[in-house]
Amino acid sequence: GMKWWLEFFIAVPLMGFFISLLLPANAEKALSRTAWMTIALHLGGVIPFLAYWLWQGAPVVNLAAFTLFQDAHNAFVIDFYFDKTTAVFLGVGSFLTLLITLYSRVYLHREAGYKRFFNTILFFFSGYQVVIFGGNFETLFLGWEMLGLSSFLLIAFYRDRYLPVRNAVKVFSVYRIGDVGLLLAMWASHHLWKANIPFMQLNNYDLVHQQLEQHGGIGLFISLMILLGAAAKSAQLPFSSWLPRAMEGPTPSSAIFYGALSVHLGVFLLLRTWPFWEHQLTARILIGLVGASTAALGYAIARVQATAKSQIAYASVAQIGLIFVETALGWRDLALLHFAGNAFLRSYQLLISPSVVSYLIREQFYHHQKREHSIEDSYPKRLEYTLYLLSLKEWHLDEGVNKLFFAPLKKLGHKLDFLKVTNVFWFFALTFGLALWLYPRTQLLPTQLAHYLPEIFSGMALMLVLKAFSEQKYPRLVVLLIAMSHAWLALAASFNEHYDANHVLWYLGGVVPATVLAYACLDYLRKREQEYFDLQQYYGHQYEYPQLSFIFLLAILGQMGFPISPSFVGEDLLYSHIHEDEWLMALFSALSFVVGGIALIRVYARLFLGPHIKTYHHRPWRSA
Repeated sequence: GMKWWLEFFIAVPLMGFFISLLLPANAEKALSRTAWMTIALHLGGVIPFLAYWLWQGAPVVNLAAFTLFQDAHNAFVIDFYFDKTTAVFLGVGSFLTLLITLYSRVYLHREAGYKRFFNTILFFFSGYQVVIFGGNFETLFLGWEMLGLSSFLLIAFYRDRYLPVRNAVKVFSVYRIGDVGLLLAMWASHHLWKANIPFMQLNNYDLVHQQLEQHGGIGLFISLMILLGAAAKSAQLPFSSWLPRAMEGPTPSSAIFYGALSVHLGVFLLLRTWPFWEHQLTARILIGLVGASTAALGYAIARVQATAKSQIAYASVAQIGLIFVETALGWRDLALLHFAGNAFLRSYQLLISPSVVSYLIREQFYHHQKREHSIEDSYPKRLEYTLYLLSLKEWHLDEGVNKLFFAPLKKLGHKLDFLKVTNVFWFFALTFGLALWLYPRTQLLPTQLAHYLPEIFSGMALMLVLKAFSEQKYPRLVVLLIAMSHAWLALAASFNEHYDANHVLWYLGGVVPATVLAYACLDYLRKREQEYFDLQQYYGHQYEYPQLSFIFLLAILGQMGFPISPSFVGEDLLYSHIHEDEWLMALFSALSFVVGGIALIRVYARLFLGPHIKTYHHRPWRSA
């Protein structure tokens, strides 16, 4: 009976999501009713299921639901897994989502994006289920991507304002850095086990121990990449600064995403892979250090924040830092308890944050009290003021991530500024044609060079993506460059053995139609809006072209290899052909996917979101 239950938990939110898509935008009652009844049905299943599961003696359940792709060397299996960690995340997630959906029914009444909000919440909830039930890295990554997208859509909910849209792109970019970690962890573990191993097998101590004794370096690398993914998702150092910026969305979505559920998924990832890194002392010390330093800085920054929401955000980050420390020390039950407590507290605080402000104003007005002495007053003044100013500036975390990651990428991209829409095709045809000609004739090359060809080609792909990332003027160029980078990656993998035409079809089968569709959308928009068509600012074309905006979003998701097209499986197949000594190629491919995604989302945000460029539309004030 367990199998039926697990499928029920994943199917229900997805059904609700598809039903809510079909409802008309002005049917508020029907929309909110669909959302809360879906989640109530889900919770109604969770409670008896957890009781039954405990009564059975809390067994660990693993279920290979279905295989998307299989050949002699690879299998892409959608795998579900249920244990104590999943049970806690399932119960807390279902209950809190129900509360917040009920709250949003009234809170968002007569809001223009009412339908969009409930669609996205159901989509988020489906992704959350896929992550917590994910039985292997592939399944977990599928849900992980869904969460990243729903995050972007909800932060940019007030899409006619400048700041929410800008911050949505920023948060999406940080999430994508975390995706580099997950992609590389998937690739390395693929080579460690020579298969897509389910998490279930990590509990087999002998198997894990024997592999790690032979390949200690790969083991540590996988643990570090998992930590990178977890830190980006849970806003740990150095990525903490995205969390308060994510508070631009409506209060209920802030509560469910950044107070309660989404922000704790880094903890979930560490707990899920715990048997893998439990015997690696270096990994445990690093995870503990990241958590402890985030807790210290988060606490300091939270104390000087000017707004209620960002104060709660940093307080939450500090607590999650402590949960990281608990996990690293091996106190997993305490970490689960702490997660549940933190999730409930932050949801409550965020939901009442709008009214807290008005209480405080009254409080100050009628009951003025002098400031009490705090421990900082005993520090030397210079130290006290230094700490205060650093915390006020959030310890320059934002500029740090920019300088370390995004600025160098932009600089590299500008080296290819000679590429324009007109000549990029010739450049591509010449270089790619030469590479294709070499494909059957590698024996003509020196062996040393032939060995490095896959790295060189994936490097070409990355350069094209970086050019797309730093592109300021031509939106259509971005779409073309990213399609070309996919072609280079497919070629790079083909120079390694047994990568057959079938795999290339899976990989490009989603990318090519998506590229054609995205290019067609942009061409249509360019003909209509000649003068409002570059990437220098936000144009808000979504007002006048709502359908086009939606189609274009779907097209770029297909181009990114989002799980709506076969390319998602194709990406995984591509990784299985990168050998373990080709770590440069693995890094280039991961960066190409990730930075390409950021570049495409930026085009969407710049052209379709933000305040409308034309003056005859209502324009909101630019917020501080």
